[in-house]
Amino acid sequence: MRNIIFDFGGVLVNLDRKRCIDAFTRIGAGAIAGYVDECRQEDLFHDLEVGDTGVGQFCDAVRQACGGCNATDEDICGAWDALLTGIPKRRLDKLAELKRDFRLVLLSNTNPIHWRKAVDDYFTQGGLNVNYYFEKTYLSYEMRMLKPDEEIYRKVLDSSGMDAGDTLFIDDSKANCAAAERLGITSMHVTCGDEWTERL
Repeated sequence: MRNIIFDFGGVLVNLDRKRCIDAFTRIGAGAIAGYVDECRQEDLFHDLEVGDTGVGQFCDAVRQACGGCNATDEDICGAWDALLTGIPKRRLDKLAELKRDFRLVLLSNTNPIHWRKAVDDYFTQGGLNVNYYFEKTYLSYEMRMLKPDEEIYRKVLDSSGMDAGDTLFIDDSKANCAAAERLGITSMHVTCGDEWTERL
């Protein structure tokens, strides 16, 4: 293997769905808790992750879906950010070790709210930034497509000049791993964020 493509949520950053649901409930937006609890990528969350709606429009949609919710955009973004609980330093240290021998890129189904939180608060440990760890980041809301659409993997390979046969893809979704494998990419399905650090 010469290249490693990393997922973000559940692989690098830890997630806490209950914390997120509680945060939405506190601001009067408990009606959308089901989206978070069931990991549903549809409607307003899907549109945000695929780049079809902006942050302001997303916040308007949350208020509209939750009658009586008067939360500010800042409150709504904060509740959505509560899903993320941070990237343990040991994972960043492992990335720094791997980048000496492999080309590393990130491919994530994510949104501008979560990505801003990650860039500002999580990848900056030790005074570094996300560009130190990855030569390029591929984000669904910028690419306007989502995993497990096979086209998103083709875009990453073509853009980066990587060969599928020399590439490992790490994700916490079996469907995403299966899609990568159909293109000849080796996959590693992980069920907890630390698993890949112990296997590489």
